Amino acid sequence: MPATEQERGRIVVGVDGSSTSKDALRWALRQARVTGATVEAVTAWEYPQFYGSMGWSPPETDPELERAARKVLADAIAEVASEEPGVEVRPVVAYGVPAAILLEAAKDAALLVVGNRGHGGFTGALLGSVGQHCVQHASCPVVIIRERTAN
Repeated sequence: MPATEQERGRIVVGVDGSSTSKDALRWALRQARVTGATVEAVTAWEYPQFYGSMGWSPPETDPELERAARKVLADAIAEVASEEPGVEVRPVVAYGVPAAILLEAAKDAALLVVGNRGHGGFTGALLGSVGQHCVQHASCPVVIIRERTAN
């Protein structure tokens, strides 16, 4: 009897178009091939911080920004997914803070995979703010894919 999706698992991976997020997607796809899991590639979009600085609250929908986020995700999947044919990849685009969106998506997931971009302060340089937040708050194991360095 074939395993159900819940038995095989679901791997959530954060994708923002950066090289480290594509590496995270690559890793997630290889792991999914080995385990039979499904990959849920998640990207989050939000308004730039200055949008609300004048007391104006932006709506939670913006067709152009959402379309741009969908394109970034689709391009990353197209670039990377061909390396692991046969693995099911489900694209998810959501409005909100990236760490919060990833944590919500990773509820009941087998794994959460994120790339490390190393922005922000000493701790941020080691892990990255989104990765750090996910490691501290995720309800499942978190895999951090570090940026490649030239040797």
